[in-house]
Amino acid sequence: MKYGVLMFQAEYAMPPAELARAVEERGLESLWFVDHTHIPASRESAWGDRGDTLPDYYYHCHDLFLAMMAAVTATTRLVIGSGVCLVVERDPIVTAKEVATLDHLSGGRIEFGIGGGWNREEMENHGTDFRTRWKLMRERVEAMKEIWAHDEATYHGDFVNFERICSWPKPHQQPHPPVVIGGDGERTLQRVARYGDGWMPFPGGRQSFKERMAELNDLLAQAGRGPVPCSLFFAPKGKPDKLAQFREEGFSRFIFGLTSAGRDVVLPELDRIVALRDEIG
Repeated sequence: MKYGVLMFQAEYAMPPAELARAVEERGLESLWFVDHTHIPASRESAWGDRGDTLPDYYYHCHDLFLAMMAAVTATTRLVIGSGVCLVVERDPIVTAKEVATLDHLSGGRIEFGIGGGWNREEMENHGTDFRTRWKLMRERVEAMKEIWAHDEATYHGDFVNFERICSWPKPHQQPHPPVVIGGDGERTLQRVARYGDGWMPFPGGRQSFKERMAELNDLLAQAGRGPVPCSLFFAPKGKPDKLAQFREEGFSRFIFGLTSAGRDVVLPELDRIVALRDEIG
């Protein structure tokens, strides 16, 4: 069983490099950062069922890939993940270069968590149509895989088009870092089966993932693939019995959320997560 942590890497919180060292020193497996280029000042998109007011840390995040790079350079063993990269808001050629560079410089310690996002206004500022974001996400991921795999890459889709481009470095992990698909929407599992190397849902209000796990494995089998690793994003703290159940249902990693705060708050949180890990086993 793997245990990781996630932080909204706010500018006023514990810096990514210092946080990464603390996570690695405690023997946790991974550290994950979030992706928001900006938050529109005027917004109609609902923030799930949690109300209309976004927490302050959404507005103050360091850039995802720069935070990941800081964490990479401060550690030697820790896996560094994007949780999740909003590829619908990022150029695929540039993003492929950034992910490959991180993986190359880290010696293969990157996991590329991705998602389609929920903030319509945010993605529209990047020129993305909310209605077609899922097809755009797939094409951009497929295009990045072509760049990572070939000295001369070509991709032609409805949204992404390029002919015979060269881009180095190639990722340290072959054929590429794991592409972990976040979310638990109506068609999320189909996306995992088609082009994902892992699944990373939120627990939300689910009391069990047994049926979803069975559905995912059926879809993977239909695609001629075997099972993929599943991580529980924002795993519930203080509920060892529930975590044990989720582990039995097929999750191989728990990722716990950290408060976007200074070391006086975050370090005790990390110690409590380590104690929970030791209790679960």
